[in-house]
Amino acid sequence: MTHDLRIPTLRVVPGPTDINANGHIFGGWVLSQMDIAAGIVASRRARGSVATVAIEGMEFIAPIHLRDIISVYAEVAHVGRTSMRIKIEVIASRDRGETEVKVTEGVFTFVAIDGEARPRPVDEA
Repeated sequence: MTHDLRIPTLRVVPGPTDINANGHIFGGWVLSQMDIAAGIVASRRARGSVATVAIEGMEFIAPIHLRDIISVYAEVAHVGRTSMRIKIEVIASRDRGETEVKVTEGVFTFVAIDGEARPRPVDEA
């Protein structure tokens, strides 16, 4: 993924309550932001409700600092009959925008669901 020409699905600034004892942002907080962004993309593609069923290839590359602005980029990587794989990349902007650091990436799998939370075909509106 190249983030230069793309618009982030989600942009957020972590707060003081999101910081761990080492002065970095909790991994779970980052994971939550990634799941939100992936869910937005998956729901749009499925034209309806979706549920996260798996997280693959998650890798923390660099820590996120308190004053970073986080951009979460999400795109559909693969569509199956009832599921989708969404590739996520998280970039931290630091030093008042002077520095961009890729902090994590992963692939989230979602299933399109119907009104009873049962899997349904992705392309069924």
